[in-house]
Amino acid sequence: MSTAAVAIAWVLSRGDDIVAIPGCSRRATLTDSLDALRVTFSSGELARIDDILASHPVAGTRYAEKQMKRLGL
Repeated sequence: MSTAAVAIAWVLSRGDDIVAIPGCSRRATLTDSLDALRVTFSSGELARIDDILASHPVAGTRYAEKQMKRLGL
């Protein structure tokens, strides 16, 4: 199981109103992404992942300053 599949599975675990939209330009990437549907996390595993993510806050913007201005952000 790839780290990408595990990451997609985690996104899917966030709720029924969350949709993961992975990009894929090759059949192998699609197959790898679909492996996420076979991943199940225990509540303890999800809690540990949440703890790890909480200790690494997101900082910065998605795009460079010039691009953010073009987007009106």
